[in-house]
Amino acid sequence: MKNVLICASLLGSVLTLAQEKDSTNTKRIDEVIINTYIKKDSDYSNKMTLKAIENPQVYSSIDKVILENQGIYTVDEAFRNIPGLQTMWTANGRAGDGGAYVNLRGFVSSNSLRNGVLGSVTGAIDAINLEKVEVLKGPSGTLFGSLLTSYGGVINRVTKKPFETFGGNINLSGGSYDTYRAAVDVNTPLTQDKKLLFRLNSAYTNEGTFQTEGFKRNLAIAPSLTYNPTDRLNINFEMELFQMKSMSDQTFFFYSGKYLQKVNNIKDLNLDYKNSYLGKDLTNTGRSINFFGQVNYKISNNIKSSTNISTSSSYSNGFMPYLFFTGDDATSMYRSDQSTRDSRKKAINFQQNFNGDFRIGNLRNRVVLGFDYLRVNNDQNFYDINGFDRNAAGEPIPVPLHQPGFNYTNFNGTALQAKYDAVAGNETPYLINGTQENYAVYLSNVLSITNNLNVLMALRVDNFNNKPGVPATPEAEERKSFNQTFFSPKLGIVYEVVKDKFSVFGNYQNSFKNLDYYTDAAKVTRTPTPEQANQMEGGIKTSLFNGKISSTLSYYNIKVKDVLRNMPSPGNANAQVQDGTIVSKGVELEVNAYLVKGFTAIVGFSYNDSKYTQADASVENRRPNTSGAPYLANLYASYQFLDGNLKGLGFGIGGNYASENKIVNNLDTTTNTNNVFTLPSYIVLNANAYYDTKKFRIGIKADNFTNEHYWIGYTTANPQKLMNIIGSVTYKF
Repeated sequence: MKNVLICASLLGSVLTLAQEKDSTNTKRIDEVIINTYIKKDSDYSNKMTLKAIENPQVYSSIDKVILENQGIYTVDEAFRNIPGLQTMWTANGRAGDGGAYVNLRGFVSSNSLRNGVLGSVTGAIDAINLEKVEVLKGPSGTLFGSLLTSYGGVINRVTKKPFETFGGNINLSGGSYDTYRAAVDVNTPLTQDKKLLFRLNSAYTNEGTFQTEGFKRNLAIAPSLTYNPTDRLNINFEMELFQMKSMSDQTFFFYSGKYLQKVNNIKDLNLDYKNSYLGKDLTNTGRSINFFGQVNYKISNNIKSSTNISTSSSYSNGFMPYLFFTGDDATSMYRSDQSTRDSRKKAINFQQNFNGDFRIGNLRNRVVLGFDYLRVNNDQNFYDINGFDRNAAGEPIPVPLHQPGFNYTNFNGTALQAKYDAVAGNETPYLINGTQENYAVYLSNVLSITNNLNVLMALRVDNFNNKPGVPATPEAEERKSFNQTFFSPKLGIVYEVVKDKFSVFGNYQNSFKNLDYYTDAAKVTRTPTPEQANQMEGGIKTSLFNGKISSTLSYYNIKVKDVLRNMPSPGNANAQVQDGTIVSKGVELEVNAYLVKGFTAIVGFSYNDSKYTQADASVENRRPNTSGAPYLANLYASYQFLDGNLKGLGFGIGGNYASENKIVNNLDTTTNTNNVFTLPSYIVLNANAYYDTKKFRIGIKADNFTNEHYWIGYTTANPQKLMNIIGSVTYKF
């Protein structure tokens, strides 16, 4: 079995082992296949090892073999397999905020954790070093803090580790839109006693676009080193480099304007789906470098120590063009840019955990006591020219949308740089600078009252210190420093009605957000208390037929309170008050099934109802425009021949559904008219096939094979890829 786990292609080894007729081996093979598709137990969701069925938190997990079968090369694309998750913004590589954004339970979230600690990436995240991706659902501030999580959940990447024998693979891929890719995974012991192990994962990907202009070039290098000097001591060092040079995906913004009274859906604009409306060389260079160190020490048979340090550094320089509509109609648009110049964001995370597993009387306790320190340094520099198209008087000139022969390519890198050069020295950049420090201590215990009843209790004490940098201009108001302490509790109860097969669970989860100062109606500057979210959730989990069918069904209710909202007053149009509330509730269903030999299915469905329950008059009792589509569904079904003449052949089909997404949803209080703009619902279908042997693998995938024209958006509209076909060849050694 050990040889199976050390192969770069787990599925290829499974198919090879399937030839054995021994019944014990057959059972072991089935277990490997199931584990690559069925939700695994997690060491990260509660910072301790818990079986999924005894874990009161809902989470989803996708293994690397699913990504390999589907021909997926990025973590961002892997999200198609996660129930209740919708991609809202693709990665553009900008320092600090350039990563992909998704929606979970009505709230925006992003990639932030790697093996349970800081691991931010601001560009596209290559999956070359990915073992699996976990998505923890609901507010998770108690164990992970506020700076790395959102109220909807948290995304954690689990990375590949070195192993004790030489092995690996080389992969070459290519296909639609000038896509080509080369990847390598090499593992080797560095000493004869196999105590020092090394692994290198690396990939280079070039990708064009279905539109008139656009490209992405991504380089990923991820070496890792493991040293096991004794049976008690384990030391790991890892590094990630993600380099990205690209032209950002086409992005339309929708600021308020009278045109919203005439068009309410992206289809009403009659846009040319394949036209980028941009010229050449509007490029940006982004880079993320992460370093990780970990020391695991077994103090005794019941107590373990894990010391972790992680650093994250992001950099960007270049253009980010965007388009937006305004005015009385929607037959024209404006073109603009928000560049970064030598923009940086750095962070360091130190985390110490002590895990214990012991009994007090007849009660089993699984405990984690942790200390967490996080420091974030912002030095982000944003520049704009307040519109690309302007006349001699500096007034904006609209660009026609449907004028035949109009030269949209005049909005290009050379022309845009000339605009910046013309105002050099007289710019008013938008700067994000300063330091944030966070100290926290947390304690979590899973108490097994009986063999079937587990109670999880956790508490975090969090101290946040905000030290803003200097204002961007002398006229800008200087921000204030502040220091806050907050307590974040968590409670979970799981009762296994049938041990290891059927459980009912409930949880209370909390998270929070430290807010910057505001001014009230009397123009008094105030520091708000932390905004916080409280979730109540209940549901059932199953693991039936020896784990061949696992499922989770849950209902959640998240209430966010102490939200800042606008309350204009005479003499202070920007006055705010901290009494706003948001309620997000819904249901989620996930089923992973190994139904018959070789046949696997992943099914997910979610419904989310989000609403401002106390807010500005313009949005009160409305769905927030960042909450995504209310209804989401995902499906992937695959079959692989495990014996016979076709052994090694597999194929799959799947897809995603999303209902309408209101990216503008407010009331114009001046005219008492609705401003609503919607991205239409969509169904995207994907298919794949592969042939896997001990030494090589060939595969092909066809994504969006129905050529669906669909859009995603984070208060924006971004057209997505048309049908694209990619083939790949892998040699294993």
